[in-house]
Amino acid sequence: MHALIVFAHPEPASFNGTLKNAAVARLQALGHTVEVSDLYGEGFDPVEGAPHYPERLDPEHFATLAEQRHAGRQGVLPADVRREIDRIERADLIVFQFPLWWHAQPAILKGWFDRVFVNGLLYSGSQRYDRGIFRGKRAVLSVTAGAPETSFAPGGRSGDIELLLWPIHYSLNYMGFSVLPPFLAFGVAGHGYRYDSDEEKMRRLDAYRRAWENRIETLPREAALPFPGWDDWDEAGLPMRNEGENPALRFRDHGFGVG
Repeated sequence: MHALIVFAHPEPASFNGTLKNAAVARLQALGHTVEVSDLYGEGFDPVEGAPHYPERLDPEHFATLAEQRHAGRQGVLPADVRREIDRIERADLIVFQFPLWWHAQPAILKGWFDRVFVNGLLYSGSQRYDRGIFRGKRAVLSVTAGAPETSFAPGGRSGDIELLLWPIHYSLNYMGFSVLPPFLAFGVAGHGYRYDSDEEKMRRLDAYRRAWENRIETLPREAALPFPGWDDWDEAGLPMRNEGENPALRFRDHGFGVG
């Protein structure tokens, strides 16, 4: 198996960096090959816009999807986007390693989705969801959060973690990936925010690191989260309600747990 780790944290010595390094070491120890896309370290530009497209379809008006389609078809995609697409195409498994910032992924990772998932090349109106071109590839989120685990329960102070991660999971499903349950590490607060003693925090973080190393071994065999597919919707894009086990009607019942 060949794995790609998309690493989205500005500090290599952070706990996110620790989890990234642990994944690399474990995957290699298991005989897999690994590639790392270090978004901050490589200076990935997350802002989509006209400057990335010198050979424009329409020099007068920038339409993102049209320019992406044109660049993809003409073979003139920005070099950093082409590099990331090549990395995805080589991978059987993609691990997204990032902290939860403002109830979502860091902007650099959201921009990676915006720019790298090129319209007309990696998806189209007929190549999405269970017909997406990345069918057969697996994706998993490894996420750290500063607040305690209990605060991310449904109705919790920090927000329902399943709802917070839903847009990212659904976007990966949209591209055709088999999306695995996430790995979640809570209470990873930075300087100035502490929910327990330094010693307790170190024990907890070490336990998370070891749990992640163990989880790495099972990723190739794990069942994916359930998502609806084309056969679950009617022509208007609504669930076909006469189907008792339609995934489109139970998409929130993942029960992916934590840790």
